[in-house]
Parts: sequence; C-alpha cells; structure tokens
Amino acid sequence: MKKVTISGLQALKTAATKITALTAYDASFAKMFDEQQIDVLLIGDSLGMVLQGQDDTLPVTVDEVAYHTRAVRRGTARAFVLADMPFMSYATPADTYQNAATLMAAGASMVKLEGGAWLSDTISGLVERGVPVCGHLGLTPQSVHVFGGFKVQGREESKANKLIEDALALEQAGAQLLVLECVPTALGKAITEALTIPVIGIGAGPCTDGQILVMHDMFGISANYMPKFSKNYLQETGDMRQAVQKYIEEVKSGAFPASSHSFE
Repeated sequence: MKKVTISGLQALKTAATKITALTAYDASFAKMFDEQQIDVLLIGDSLGMVLQGQDDTLPVTVDEVAYHTRAVRRGTARAFVLADMPFMSYATPADTYQNAATLMAAGASMVKLEGGAWLSDTISGLVERGVPVCGHLGLTPQSVHVFGGFKVQGREESKANKLIEDALALEQAGAQLLVLECVPTALGKAITEALTIPVIGIGAGPCTDGQILVMHDMFGISANYMPKFSKNYLQETGDMRQAVQKYIEEVKSGAFPASSHSFE
C-alpha cells in the first residue's frame, strides 16, 4: 500500500477526489481503518469526551495525545497520521515548539491547531522548524466557552467573511491542511474554493475536499449524543469493517454528507 502523504492529499484535491478521515485512538482501530484504506487518521483531543467522559476537550494534555498517537502509529501502515495540539499547548513559542516536537516524535506526521489569523506567526514558526501544520476553523472546541457552547459558526455575513480571511491567512502562513467544523454549506464551499490546500469538513457541507468523523459517532456509541453532522454507519451495516467501507464509499461518491447532515 502506498503511504498517504501531504503531496498525496494535495493531489486528491487537485483531482477532485474526496479525502476520507476518521479519528482513532488505539492501534487496533487504527489498523482496521487503515486496512479499509482511510486516508487520514486524527488523534483528536476529542478523546477527552469520547474516551475520558469529559464535558469538553479542555482537560486533555499533550502527554495523553502523545500516548494515543504512539498507539495509532503502531497500527498504521498507509494512512496519514494527524495529532491535535491540546488547549493552551501552543500559548507561547517555546511551548509550541516543545509540544509539537513531542507529538511528532510520538508518530504524528502533522499537528493540528485551532484558531484564526492570530496563529500565523505560530504556524510559520512551526513550518520553518520542519513541523507540518493543519489549521482548524469554524467551531473550534477548545474555544467552547468563548462561543457559549457547541454552535454553528459563520452564519452572519461579517463572521463568514472573517472565517474566509482567517483561512487564507493560515494558508499564507504555511498550513498545508484545514479542518472546517460546523459552518453553513455555502461557507464551506466558499472556503474550499478560496484555498489551494485541502479542506476537510465536519458539519461543513458536501463541498469540502473531504470529510472527517469522530469514530464513536460513526459507530453510534458516543456517550453523550449524536451530532447532526454525523451518521451511524454501524446501525446500517451491523459490522464495523463494513461500516467503515460504507462511510468511505459515501464520502467518495458525495452521498455523505447529505443535506440532513449539513447546516444552511
């Protein structure tokens, strides 16, 4: 199996071939997803909610993400491995570089940071030091208390324009990938078309370059609730491997996300 790389993901965008992604937190699930030809595996700070039972992602530490990254890397032969930098782990340049180095040494091929144009210097500093960066815009869970909850972002014209400006700034700073979460379909389309780097959506409509879901949501086993933007593929198939296969097929064909999984 040919290993997925940044240039490979870029080629998928250029060819208008959808990118498929899931979260993973251990070697066994990573191996299963990898064998089904998933393109990207994210060790998300979502582990705080789906594994630890926290109310949000804020308590997650760098050491915890590194632990799960090592496990996922051991189970992965093909997929591109992306790791979240947790809340306040990139508050200062010194913290940023040390914590990013920890995650890269654990097996990540790229780190993901939440935030807009204010992150430009942070991103350029990481890239200069050989650390590939994925941005994250829209509903950024680490800012849940600023937003006043898990809410769709960018519905007002001014806020939509700001998100487009932020996306362009992240790309200009050197980000090579963007995750776009919980924005209206039209905004997801506009940002995807504005950027030359791949945009992976979650609740951002069907027009992004790819899709990602939290694995627990895709299997319908999340402890809290099923987000509108997700789909229970295990319920439809009755088998985990077939569930992953169907998710990949529907993302590739454009069948997922449907309008019922998107925001207007």
